[in-house]
Amino acid sequence: MSANWIKSRQTQFGLYATLYICIVIAVLGAANWLGGRHNKSVDTTANKRFSLADQTQKVVKGLQQDVRILFFEETARFPQGRDLLDRYKNLNPGRLTVEYIDPTKKPQLAREYNIRVQGTVVVQAGEKREEARAMSEEEITSALIRALKEGQKTVCFLEGFGERSINEPGAPNYSGARQQLERNNYEARSINLLEDPKIPGDCAIIATGGPRQAYPPAIAAVIREFVEKGGRALIMIDPPMSTTATRIARQEALEEVLASWGVTLKRNLVLSMGRELLQGVSPEVAIASDYGSHPIVRDMRGGSAAFPLTQSLEVKPTDQTSVERLGSTSKTSLAVAGEVGTLKESDIDKGEPGSHILSAAGVYRTGQEGLEGRFVVTGTSEFIADRSMRILGNSDLFLNMINWLSSDEDLISIRPKDPEDRRIQLSQGQMFVVRMVSQFVIPLGIILAGVLVWWRRR
Repeated sequence: MSANWIKSRQTQFGLYATLYICIVIAVLGAANWLGGRHNKSVDTTANKRFSLADQTQKVVKGLQQDVRILFFEETARFPQGRDLLDRYKNLNPGRLTVEYIDPTKKPQLAREYNIRVQGTVVVQAGEKREEARAMSEEEITSALIRALKEGQKTVCFLEGFGERSINEPGAPNYSGARQQLERNNYEARSINLLEDPKIPGDCAIIATGGPRQAYPPAIAAVIREFVEKGGRALIMIDPPMSTTATRIARQEALEEVLASWGVTLKRNLVLSMGRELLQGVSPEVAIASDYGSHPIVRDMRGGSAAFPLTQSLEVKPTDQTSVERLGSTSKTSLAVAGEVGTLKESDIDKGEPGSHILSAAGVYRTGQEGLEGRFVVTGTSEFIADRSMRILGNSDLFLNMINWLSSDEDLISIRPKDPEDRRIQLSQGQMFVVRMVSQFVIPLGIILAGVLVWWRRR
């Protein structure tokens, strides 16, 4: 009787069902156990909205001290912060902790951190505290960098000769560049060498933002001396221009200094031609898409940067300097000799085709151990203007230049992007493919399919 019960179909079905249920429970339990210890996710969004940027990963994974991120918000709104902050914690759970605090329930702690607004994020590294200006990756990572960095370096923008202003808003100016610097724990201010031809001792970096008037030899000599004694300089020089509205003089004295360092300005205009020309953008916006091996651009390979109204550079190391190219155009670009504003269409036929260097970086050997001058040269000052800063990888390139000049190489990377910035930059070749596929290939395919169905049914 008992043997027959064991052999019955109902008993075997019950045993099989029980076994399957146990297996399913075991698999789910193992998956849950592994998921709790190995938090992995796949971001399939077009602009990687749910992935942390390279810079964030580099900074968090490289932490050498314990860091706390405190999120002050109502308990019911904690999930709004977890979506982002838990991704920070998962990068380095041994060094970084995230705390969610309700100011209503813990008023003393909120008072200690001077919390006045709900949704405030505070980053604390040791005794140093920095507040994020918004609940976004860009602001939180900026606060983390400020909390980790010791001291604040100053970037001094020269003025007095028609340079772009960092203090005045407007598309041609550098107010956006100044904000980017301040977010990354740099101070940006202007100095007037016309009033006092000396570079203050607190200037870690000097920057020439496209002077319209020629620097006299005395000012060029000040820049030379600064770099050759171990200073750092970002030199952005526009090609000469002569129009009814704008005139940009030749920088003969400064060009002589740059030539002695191994960088020659070609006094031409680089045009984007063919496939590299962006849709809706004039050919005067040259695209740097071919990068060298320098630390400034090492993480930017595969990306691009836009250089409006730029001249090309020639790079050749000297006895005192080592110079490398940063970004170059593709071989389809064209360099037209002559002053901008006086060029004619017939001059384009005489242009020099090929790849052209748009930016370069170099080191000046001072002869003193541990002391070297550094300089970065670009053929235009427009690429970090407010109207150009967010085109392609311009912002990353600019901040990478500053990081390298200030010897903060550990911060060189691709930075967080605005999750709402969904612009697509297409070249003329890509637009041609899109137009052909949408207007001809797909409609003709549908018509052909209809004809085939009709033919089979007749």
